[in-house]
Amino acid sequence: MDLDLRKLRYFAAVADKLHFGRAADELHIAQPVLSRQIRALEKELGTPLLTRDSHGVALTDAGRQLLTDAGPLLASAHAVRRRVTVAAQGSRRLMVGFRAGIAVTPAVRQFAIQHPDVPVDLRRIEGDDQAAMLLDGRIDVGYVRLPIDEAGLRVTPLYTEPRVAVLPAGHRFAGKEQITEADLVGEPLLWHADTSTQPTKRPHPDAGYRVRGVDETLEHVAAGRGISFLARSATVFYSHPEVSYVPIPDLAPDQVCLAVAESRTSPLIDDFLAAAQVTSEITAECGNYEMWQLGGDAASKHG
Repeated sequence: MDLDLRKLRYFAAVADKLHFGRAADELHIAQPVLSRQIRALEKELGTPLLTRDSHGVALTDAGRQLLTDAGPLLASAHAVRRRVTVAAQGSRRLMVGFRAGIAVTPAVRQFAIQHPDVPVDLRRIEGDDQAAMLLDGRIDVGYVRLPIDEAGLRVTPLYTEPRVAVLPAGHRFAGKEQITEADLVGEPLLWHADTSTQPTKRPHPDAGYRVRGVDETLEHVAAGRGISFLARSATVFYSHPEVSYVPIPDLAPDQVCLAVAESRTSPLIDDFLAAAQVTSEITAECGNYEMWQLGGDAASKHG
């Protein structure tokens, strides 16, 4: 039996909203049509996916499993359409995503030696969308930071870098040469929703704010709402007058990786990955406050 991607997309919308009316509005179809399509999908799969009663809509165990599997399937189908469209237009270019603080320029320049006629576009990505953007084709290659959901991806470790504590300028440890994890025990911690990704297992109360990206982190820390942790390279590229960065050597390091969708098979992507690996030491040095120079252009960053 072939799985109908249209019905799968309808199911994912209902599963996300847990409401047939709102899902139908989002899909721009009539609610009775949506209901019939979901019933048809359940019949094809031979199992109920949703329960419907006076209390609302809920996922069955089979529905939860299908929802887990649906994301990569729909993203892959979307990526196929995107790549076919690009190929039909005769476009040869790469879209490279990167997390805050990671210098992509060395790899771009190395890649250009072999492919001077292939433009490389760059796009900043955040932790909560790095896997999705690779799977749905919005980016071809990603400089990502762990953790990342590796389902459907090829992930290659590139280098590690130390982390720093991000403290309000008036904090008692601001300006110190270095501190330890133990020094910060009990401080309210600003982090995004997935607390399991925190680099410390020391006890920290939840600051009550969910941050997305470096800019939001710095603003919340500056306002005195808590502390946070960043990869050291981010401190080279981002500064704030009301924030202090303090090295914290015993904190788990940050892992930078290259990632590409498993379904992608492209000589251009392979050549860019090779260029990124060749220049990984230069990329890492940018986060170590060292001088770096390529192709006659120099840039320096100091802590």
